[in-house]
Amino acid sequence: MRTRVDDLQLNSLGGPLTLALLAVFFGGTLLISISIRQKKDDADGYMTAGHGIGFGISAASMTATWIWAASMYASATSGYTYGVSGPIHYGLWGALMILFIYPYGLRIRKLAPNAHTLAEVMYARHGRSSQLMLAGSNILGSLISLTSNFIAGGALISMLSPFSFSQGVAIIAAGVLLYTLWSGFRASVLTDFVQVCAMLGAVVVIIPTVFFAVGGPQVFVEGASHVTPEQASFFSSQAFLNQGAPYITAVLAYAIGNQTIAQRLFAVREDLIKKTFLTATVGYGATIIGIGMLGVVALYAGIKPMDGDPNNLIPQLAATYLGPVLLAVFFVMIIGALASTADSDLAALSAIAMTDIYGRSGMPTNPKTMLLIGRATMIIATAAGLYFAGGRMNILDLLVLVGALWGALVFPVIASFYWDRVTNSAFTVSVLAALACFIPVRFGWIPMDGFIGYVSDILAIIGVGTVAGLMVFGFFGRRPAIVVGIIASIVTAPFAFGFLHDYAILSSALIAYSVSTLVCVALSLRNKGRFDFSLIKVRTDDFGPAEKLPAE
Repeated sequence: MRTRVDDLQLNSLGGPLTLALLAVFFGGTLLISISIRQKKDDADGYMTAGHGIGFGISAASMTATWIWAASMYASATSGYTYGVSGPIHYGLWGALMILFIYPYGLRIRKLAPNAHTLAEVMYARHGRSSQLMLAGSNILGSLISLTSNFIAGGALISMLSPFSFSQGVAIIAAGVLLYTLWSGFRASVLTDFVQVCAMLGAVVVIIPTVFFAVGGPQVFVEGASHVTPEQASFFSSQAFLNQGAPYITAVLAYAIGNQTIAQRLFAVREDLIKKTFLTATVGYGATIIGIGMLGVVALYAGIKPMDGDPNNLIPQLAATYLGPVLLAVFFVMIIGALASTADSDLAALSAIAMTDIYGRSGMPTNPKTMLLIGRATMIIATAAGLYFAGGRMNILDLLVLVGALWGALVFPVIASFYWDRVTNSAFTVSVLAALACFIPVRFGWIPMDGFIGYVSDILAIIGVGTVAGLMVFGFFGRRPAIVVGIIASIVTAPFAFGFLHDYAILSSALIAYSVSTLVCVALSLRNKGRFDFSLIKVRTDDFGPAEKLPAE
């Protein structure tokens, strides 16, 4: 079926076929979820699947969670906006952040082998305020992620079928909630395995098909007039300053603070953490860079996003250049990508509500009540995602914004797992100070000329060193990290001082890193006490079954 939209000839799936594909996809995932539901519900299993998931499922789940529909759309937007280096900056740095986080994951899992959320570990390490601060940031981040995936699904369905954007969002939200509500995190990780297999298989077919349908290698010759010298360069400074560098800071924060990643860290068998993260690194990088190159092809071909909305670019290319069969394959690929992350967000939000709001509140807890709270949270979160999706915000902007907000937490969180002098007040004050500096710079509430601009540049340069040092610290330890951080700041200073404040997205994120680091270090040095890290394991034990299981 072909339709004409704003002088574009688009293939579409038609209403009955769209509903059939959605019914098969979500019906299949629901059957999987029902098949693994336990007769005696277990609060710990609902959140972490027993802390012993094997390599295949854990690697697939980590890959599927990191590869979401919004990241596909955002990578294509980056390619369309910044040219050939855009998807490389987006996909490469995102992949490397998965790699950089695994040594921290090993440390966290060693300290808290039976934890359920990262905020729960912060409660064991510091207390209530640090716990709620990290939990609150994850609630915000997961809601934004959930909203982004609903937006991606609504855009896809509205373009490829007779259904509207709002109807598409409602269908996706209902489908994801239906199968995740049954078994929680267990459903998320098991369906991820099926979804990532289908998704990666589709990518291998879809990308070259669209590329050659647009014109193949010849499009880069004939379409050279459509791009600027910056867009044609692999070493575009604009792409790095506007996309690459902000994304480095954002995804490092995502990797450290995101509950969807932490939940898989606590679920996978401890000896398989390294293999899981390495596999996800390769899978994510190859897929997202490949999808992003479709945005570059659209740029060279002179294709304009429908309605001026970059979120429409990927489905628009598919609807223009794919036949009915491959269009159906593409549809399932995107649905699988967004569902794999949306169900992770629901599982993450339910775990936060079960553990951090109720389970570690200091009051007596009942695991059966925890399960009720977890399922209610999924329903409320889905409703909130539906509401916010109506705004159809730019997905790339959402990702960078929440990543930068999390940047204020990165150093205090990491330091809390290694440095026994970090206190609850050091953690809390440093994060609040970083946010107080980040928000006015990010949204342009204060003039950045003159003295304030120079101070901003100095803090941002320190932030460069902080990011570089944190990347090195997990692998090589404190001294190499300090050396690399100092060198990075010194090398950056001549090129960044005096103009970095003109790039609000990048400079605000770097300021969040530097301010939180400086304040946390200064306050921690005043503390003469020492924390016993062995207490974390005792304070983060399992909650137990919802009902007492019969003796064997």
